[in-house]
Amino acid sequence: MQGLLGLSTLIDRFNVIVGKAVGWLILVAILVSAANAVVRKVFSTSSNAWLELQWYLFGAAFMLAAAYTLKQNEHVRIDVIYGRVSDRTRQWIDLLGHLFFLMPFVGLMVYYLVPYVASSFRSGEVSTNSGGLIIWPAKAILLIGFILLTLQGISEIIKKVAIMRGLIEDPHPFHNAKEQAELEAQALLDEVRK
Repeated sequence: MQGLLGLSTLIDRFNVIVGKAVGWLILVAILVSAANAVVRKVFSTSSNAWLELQWYLFGAAFMLAAAYTLKQNEHVRIDVIYGRVSDRTRQWIDLLGHLFFLMPFVGLMVYYLVPYVASSFRSGEVSTNSGGLIIWPAKAILLIGFILLTLQGISEIIKKVAIMRGLIEDPHPFHNAKEQAELEAQALLDEVRK
């Protein structure tokens, strides 16, 4: 199990680096959007390439940070049931959710995206919009995002099994809404103090 936990740590570290790095893409998308708006208003001209670049950047930030979001346990879940069961049951819910919902979904996405991206790359697919960008990089971002999410799913499964066996502590123990709000407020204060 120690070897698997080592693999999990490597996956986690890689996805943290990627997740934090792609956050800057949002700023770049905002700057591109602002520049495009200024050029459009001042010079009465625009380019579809600038508009498409904005959604490329936003899509890249969203897709490439999905694995980081899962690693940070910030993904969407319904706490109505989750908050009313024991820690052990929550671990089982997470493990079974990863095994039977997350992994089949990301596996299918990777399976179907590989030929989709390859075909787009081989054909040199370009946007149908006048002056638009090439399409395959956007499709490749989808594929890379799902590969990262697959790896993070593997990491989460390894950690859930280790937690259930008592080998490691839960890095994200469950807190009810009030406790979570207090923890987030404290984290924000700590960040401001830095």
